Amino acid sequence: MRHRLLLLSILVYATGFGAMAADSVPGQIESVRQTVIDWRRDFHQHPELGNHEIRTSGIVAAELKKMGIRVETGIAKTGVVGVLTGDLPGPRIAIRADMDALPVVEEVDLPFASKAKADWDGKEVGVMHACGHDAHTAILLGTAKVLSELKAQLRGEVLFVFQPAEEGPPAGQEGGAELMMKEGVFKGREPEAVFGLHVFYTLHSDQIGVREGPLLAGSDRFSITVKGQQTHGAQPWRGVDPVVTAAQIVNQSQTIISRQLNISELPAVLSFGMVHGGLRWNIIPEQVTLEGTIRTFDPAMRDDLFKRLIRTAEHVAAAQGASVDYVIPMPDAVNLVTYNNPDLTRAMRPSLEAAVGADRVKSIPPNMVAEDFPRFTQAIPGMYFFVGAVKPGADLALAAPNHSPRFTVDEGALDTGVRAMVQLALDAGSRLAK
Repeated sequence: MRHRLLLLSILVYATGFGAMAADSVPGQIESVRQTVIDWRRDFHQHPELGNHEIRTSGIVAAELKKMGIRVETGIAKTGVVGVLTGDLPGPRIAIRADMDALPVVEEVDLPFASKAKADWDGKEVGVMHACGHDAHTAILLGTAKVLSELKAQLRGEVLFVFQPAEEGPPAGQEGGAELMMKEGVFKGREPEAVFGLHVFYTLHSDQIGVREGPLLAGSDRFSITVKGQQTHGAQPWRGVDPVVTAAQIVNQSQTIISRQLNISELPAVLSFGMVHGGLRWNIIPEQVTLEGTIRTFDPAMRDDLFKRLIRTAEHVAAAQGASVDYVIPMPDAVNLVTYNNPDLTRAMRPSLEAAVGADRVKSIPPNMVAEDFPRFTQAIPGMYFFVGAVKPGADLALAAPNHSPRFTVDEGALDTGVRAMVQLALDAGSRLAK
């Protein structure tokens, strides 16, 4: 597979071979534009958290069936897979979209803004598609609709994978891409390539961003519990203060990235996001718990960072007469590096350029956000790319980022996403042909 992709990528650049002109399917894409917008608005107004995408997955399955696409449901709880076989022989590919929303209260003034609420970790929370998965689901449905109408031109087979719980399942549950793979979503039908996209705030909605190699960081969650000795706040010398010790661990840990790791080639991030401790303002508590995230692109750097964080926590605590318990990393909170197979990316980038124009396909640097898409691509070549979420002409510096309560998606991104995925699917039959 690797050698065939390399040969095809060379042929593409040497001869311009392979891309089916985007102008060959304008009617089909135009005909689904408003439907895709309507789907996205509906999903946005009715968001659902991970492993609870019951309404969303029900709509997805019903719409796929209307298209004449074979449908499989109940994969990884609420996952849906549509299977479309073209009339011409060719390879099998998979295209993935995530469906879940986030526990965020929407602050965007839209006529279809979310008012939804749900339970999250025992608390009632607002629910919002603050990451754009509503757009992803609508784009993949639109892609399926267009390709079902172009079945006579389609080579091979397309698996439309609608994934739940990309943002993570509820506490104590399994979910997401890892569970889909565990339950055999590709068993007996392994695709030759897997494609995914994400709407993102750093590009305009008529632009696509892609790169070969590492694109999104691997992420790990960690927990450090600092154990001291409780005492009255008026007499700190009679105890061991875990609050001050935790603060020193947070501060000292920042030198791991800035002074101890070689980040000249690939970046790394160490951030603390949660601090829990104490019940009363005038009592120094018995313990404080810190939780945070580590982002890396290199396995060796990742392991080194773990060791340095453990060493820092232990030594700082010992200097204060405290101790630490830690889980570094937490085994149920690991995302792998999103890595674009270089041969596949070189072979398929011309399809993205055919879809939106070569000048609108940007080579982008690695990004420190993380995804569970790599669970699909551990043994299968994959390509993942960004579609801009910001209206053309708008100042990107002012755009609200993904996961913000003010994040929004310009609807032009839906058209860009459908064009890109349709082009990839149609061209894959030639570019990945045996």
